[in-house]
Amino acid sequence: MTPTPLNDLEFALLNNWQRGFPLTARPYQAIADTLGSTETEVMMAYQRLLGSGHISRIGAVFRPHTLGWSTLAAVSVAEDRVEWAAARINAHPEVNHNYEREHRWNLWFVVAAANQAEVARVLAEIGHTVGSSVLDLPMVEDYHIDLGFDLNGCRNPHRVNHSPITQPVELDACDRSICTALEPGLSVTSHPYAAMAALCQETEADILERIAHLQDSGVIRRFGVIVRHRELGYTANAMVVWNIPEAHVTAAGHTLGADAAVTLCYQRPRRLPDWPYNLFSMVHGRDRTAVLAEIARLRNLLGLGEIDCVPLFSQRRFKQCGARYGARHCAGTIQKAA
Repeated sequence: MTPTPLNDLEFALLNNWQRGFPLTARPYQAIADTLGSTETEVMMAYQRLLGSGHISRIGAVFRPHTLGWSTLAAVSVAEDRVEWAAARINAHPEVNHNYEREHRWNLWFVVAAANQAEVARVLAEIGHTVGSSVLDLPMVEDYHIDLGFDLNGCRNPHRVNHSPITQPVELDACDRSICTALEPGLSVTSHPYAAMAALCQETEADILERIAHLQDSGVIRRFGVIVRHRELGYTANAMVVWNIPEAHVTAAGHTLGADAAVTLCYQRPRRLPDWPYNLFSMVHGRDRTAVLAEIARLRNLLGLGEIDCVPLFSQRRFKQCGARYGARHCAGTIQKAA
């Protein structure tokens, strides 16, 4: 995939507001003031970027297992049935990501729902439909979840390493209503928070205050433009899985998660005998060679050369959208990796 050229305004709108999106009544006007543009020009540019697929949405990345339950899952299907199986997996509105990867377990997808029982129900239905056992790999601990991409090519863009928050966060009905309203993303209108306030039956001021509180408490990990990496030219990505001794997995996770080449890093359970790996890290790059070079660097730098690890490169993206704990539908697409 050859990325579509961006003009200066589009570049800035993508690169500079992947976090810290303005919490003000007219956020697009605030961005326009910063860039010396107009609110209309900014909104039109964001609408183009949404339409072209560069942006998934403008909104929130939530702390895992706060609004409901989610899991990473995989099935193994015959090569000539991959598209057929992917279509049936995508038919479940609880599925928000679905990728084909280079492995015997070749379809990897994320399921999010209101609770663990609902997730288990969806996994059972998928396994029965596609005729495969299902790897169910819920997150145990996260070390870095961000997925911001710097278009300037810097190794350390907007890097924010999160110390995992283990204490529970109590969300009232209004908080949950706001989070649900944020799931599909902010509208590209002059007063997007006012539109959200009307849906939640709150005032605009209350909405802005509560979103700020949700960020401060760690419920919202990042608030801003959620980009799609392939459309930005990061056409190669590998889910690198590691078989780390249990006594060292947390230390290894923190070390990997702190490296600028790693966009995601988290611990998930082993599923023996089918799946011996317990640490997952995502590495994105402009091409396959660049990703492999980063993985080799990580192994050498961190002293992990003797550790069993496998890079599962993505081949096709069948679905990518934000998690919808209310199980609202998002359409799937098939795109070949470059």
